[in-house]
Amino acid sequence: MAYGGGGFAISYPLAKELEKIQDRCLQRYPGLYGSDDRIQACMAELGVPLTREPGFHQYDVYGNLLGLLGAHPVTPLVSIHHLDVVDPIIPRMSRIDGLQRVFESMKYDTASIMQQSICYDKQKYWSISVSWGYVVQITRGNISPRELEMPTRTFLNWYKRADYTAYAFNTRPVTKHPCQKPFVYYISAAKYDRSKNQIVGIYHRHRESYPYCRWKIESPESINAIVVLKKPDDNRWQKAARRDCCKVLPSNNSYLYIWVGNCRAGETSEM
Repeated sequence: MAYGGGGFAISYPLAKELEKIQDRCLQRYPGLYGSDDRIQACMAELGVPLTREPGFHQYDVYGNLLGLLGAHPVTPLVSIHHLDVVDPIIPRMSRIDGLQRVFESMKYDTASIMQQSICYDKQKYWSISVSWGYVVQITRGNISPRELEMPTRTFLNWYKRADYTAYAFNTRPVTKHPCQKPFVYYISAAKYDRSKNQIVGIYHRHRESYPYCRWKIESPESINAIVVLKKPDDNRWQKAARRDCCKVLPSNNSYLYIWVGNCRAGETSEM
């Protein structure tokens, strides 16, 4: 269950039990605001506890959702709320057009939308985070999976303050190091290759200025687009929850190719 407009879900057997008491139950709680609060009160009378599902997103934040959606927890994306007060999820597009762009990938693998994968280009010393169907981020240097799976504070809380204690989840600050500003690639197209049973997603680099970096690590600036290959995985939530693995494939100077999919035996996101 999520508070506010994030939504909640109940099972069919629970719905049948609630139907028997709902009218009387609602009359007992006139002071509660909102349907979710009242339904929870009736569930308490039945002795049914809540199960927190982080895929219901009550985004009481302002600003850029990149930090949140680029590090989505290992759980299905069920709902997003308050999109009217945040920036479009893809820059230089309207809110509706940005969502429709993401929905193009969702048509081919609904269960995997915005699921994060983490891998490393060990020759170039790049850390790569893939939020499938939405965005790919490349950062110079080795950043641990523990850090990459934590949302970056690209947003403000509901009171428009940069107060990291105001969230019910862990976050990390936006880096101030000039060499570790991530290069961001947003989804631009997706198609299904029937002959290979794989989804081909193309992500183009978001054009913005980058500070001068003194590191001798190669800059991702020459990479204009990233091609992410993935097989559909409709049954992913019928298995134990696990983040997908990814690996860098042979690429050229302007295109980076990445494979994303179920982790093989012994495969990890190792720096």
